[in-house]
Formats: sequence, C-alpha cells, structure tokens
Amino acid sequence: MTRIPILLLAAGRSSRMGGADKLLQVVDGAPLLRRAARIALDAGPVWVALPPAPHPRYTALAGLDLMTVPVPDAEEGMNASLRRAVFSLPKDTLAAMVLLADLPDLTTEDLAKVMRAVDPGSAIRIWRGATEDGAPGHPVVFHHALFPELLALEGDAGAQSVVARHKDRLRLVPLPGQHARLDLDTPEAWTAWRKARG
Repeated sequence: MTRIPILLLAAGRSSRMGGADKLLQVVDGAPLLRRAARIALDAGPVWVALPPAPHPRYTALAGLDLMTVPVPDAEEGMNASLRRAVFSLPKDTLAAMVLLADLPDLTTEDLAKVMRAVDPGSAIRIWRGATEDGAPGHPVVFHHALFPELLALEGDAGAQSVVARHKDRLRLVPLPGQHARLDLDTPEAWTAWRKARG
C-alpha cells in the first residue's frame, strides 16, 4: 500500500527547551520542522498540525506542498493535534501515519519501510516503527477502524491508550539504530546529538 497520509504533529510548545523552539533549530541547513516535512513528503501526502497562525512554524514550511491543520486548542497537549489532524483527513482514508516532528534520525526510507508493512485487509490494526533491537517507537500507522478512538482522545498522552488496547493487533517494524526513538526535547539532547553527529 502506498500514499498513506502522514500526520506530522508540530503544534507543541517546546516547553523543555528553555524558551527556544526545537522545531526551528537548524539541521542540514533548514529548520528541523521543514526537514521533517520534506522527508515525509517524499513518502506520502502530508498534513501538519500547527499552533494557530501567525506562528514562525508556518514560515518554516513556506512553499511546501502540504496541508496545514491549525490546532486552536494546542495547549491541551498532543491529543488535540491528533484529533484535529485525523478529522481533517479524507473520509475514504484507509490508514494514516502519525509522525512526530522532533525525530531527527528518521529518513524517508524509514517511513516507506513502515508503510510497506501496512495491509489494511489483514487483522493487524497498528504498524509501529521500532529500534533495531525491538523497542517500540515512531512512526505509527493506524488503520481507519481506530480513527474513532483517536478522535476521542484527550490530554497529552498521545495514542498510547489506543495502542495498549490493540496490542494483540500490532506489528513492530524494526528500523536502523535508534531512528524510531531518538527525539530532541532539551538543549542538552541537542548538544549531545550534534556532538555525536560531528
């Protein structure tokens, strides 16, 4: 299956960054958010959940062929973004990939590998990226049968409760190294990542 919509969640506040916006940190000559969006666009159509405009993150995405989804209740947490993004999808969507914008090691090939595992006709309902040693991470593809549960989520816990309820219908897809789990939420994490990257 190809052309699965990708929901890029980018409406959070970067509250652990000491006032800086982690999604506007420059990586490979571009803001992390723009880099993540480009990687996603090479794998499928992209919907980006964003804080209400005006916001610098819109500028970071200027010129890219994607859908922006304003999240006026972003202060609630991640599930406000999930609800808004899922609701904005075409009604005939068979599955959707949820992708966090602060995972700097994920590649287009990683996203494509998870997508290639998706079979909407199977008994599986969740396809989830994992580290090479099997620790669950991102991205996560949800079958459309689970969309009502995603639309009912509240708070900032993400879709963990949905994943837990359907753990017997989940398939892990190993990705290289720690691609599926390495996120950059603090200045210290950024410093360590840049040092390791050289």
